Amino acid sequence: MQHDALFSALSNPARRQILSMLLIEKRTAGAIAEAFDIGRPAVSEHLGILRQAGLVSETKSGRERIYALNAEPLLALNDWLQPFERYWKTQLAALCSDLEEGH
Repeated sequence: MQHDALFSALSNPARRQILSMLLIEKRTAGAIAEAFDIGRPAVSEHLGILRQAGLVSETKSGRERIYALNAEPLLALNDWLQPFERYWKTQLAALCSDLEEGH
C-alpha cells in the first residue's frame, strides 16, 4: 500500500518539481508556490499529498510552514525497482553482444 501512495504522489509533474526544489534546500510554502503558475491552494494540496506519502516534512516557524524533503521512502521504491534495473541491464548487455557479433 505504501508503494501505491508513493507512485501516486510521484505521478504528478508539479509534485516531482516540488521534490526537486526541496532536494536543493528547505523552503516555505510561499516560496514553493512562487515557482508555479497555479494558485497557492493547489500548491498546498500537492504539499499535502507529498506529506501523506511521507516524502516531505513540515515544520511551523511563526506563521510560516517550512517544507523539507524526506527521501527515505524513496529507498523502498528503489528496492522495488531493482529487479527491473537488473532486467534492463541484462537485456542491454545481450543487445550489445548481438551487435558486436554482427560486426
